[in-house]
Amino acid sequence: MNEQPLLSIVTPTLGKFSNYWLERLLKIKGNVEFVFVYPPGFPQKSVSDPRVRIITGPYKGEMMQRFVAFLNTTGKYVLALDDDDYVHPDVLQAVEEYFEQFPESFVLRLRTIKIDYQEEESIKAEWLEMPHIKDLKVIPGKPKKEELEVTLQELPIAPLDKALDPRCLVLPFAEREDMQGSHIENFNTKVWRNDLVKEILPDISQSTKLMGCLTWIPASAFDRLMGLFLQAKFYKKGAIVGHWMPQPEQIRYIDKDPALKPPRFHVASDVLLVRSFPQYGYLWNLFFNKLYGVPRAFLKVMKWKFLKKSMPRAKV
Repeated sequence: MNEQPLLSIVTPTLGKFSNYWLERLLKIKGNVEFVFVYPPGFPQKSVSDPRVRIITGPYKGEMMQRFVAFLNTTGKYVLALDDDDYVHPDVLQAVEEYFEQFPESFVLRLRTIKIDYQEEESIKAEWLEMPHIKDLKVIPGKPKKEELEVTLQELPIAPLDKALDPRCLVLPFAEREDMQGSHIENFNTKVWRNDLVKEILPDISQSTKLMGCLTWIPASAFDRLMGLFLQAKFYKKGAIVGHWMPQPEQIRYIDKDPALKPPRFHVASDVLLVRSFPQYGYLWNLFFNKLYGVPRAFLKVMKWKFLKKSMPRAKV
């Protein structure tokens, strides 16, 4: 019998990733599995590494492709990536050491830096040594500058029981205040306990059922839906659900020109949050905040379609 992978890395893709990105991904050491999910009808790149599993999902779209990937993971922990995110080759060292020390944690937040998509030298720079978890000092708040490389910062659960802010109902451009703090909303580029992920998948599936045979499956914005859904499912006020790794980085997030990024209609997935957890004012604030942004998102779609053809492509 094959040993259970320690970590599953899942990536929805159209197969447009670079050979360099794939080469660097497969440099990750240890007992890891990679799950790529393609939509139907897209050519699939051949990969000889036995750790790679390639699946064809039923539909194109971030939510459906990621959902299929999560269903098919077998690792104890799971990390969701886009097909241009770079990961430290020794990331499993941190995962194993961290969850041995903090087995009840929901999540290990990896330290991420943004790199412009045209800065080839920074993207290809050598990774610095991964710190050992036992050598890090756990702190409750933001680390001081001199502590950035030697601390694990506590991550509180999102403050979902915040009251509904009336300003979000009547003021289209009101800034949310409840999002301030060290809690997290998004799921991607963080290492989560896979048993918790598996437990919420049926609930997310159920939340998409509107009535009768009608089902609502947003094409995008699954990242925040997953992160907040999991915290809402297992909510305990004031709980510490994880920790944030110190510098230097373990994830390199490639920051593209906004013209290359298709606009996202977050409200399409936020509606699933408020349907499932209507008792949490935090989620309603988020929903109404994004609802008023829908007209702007439509305008961005038109601009994106016009500009994306003239933008330079990534070098790696």
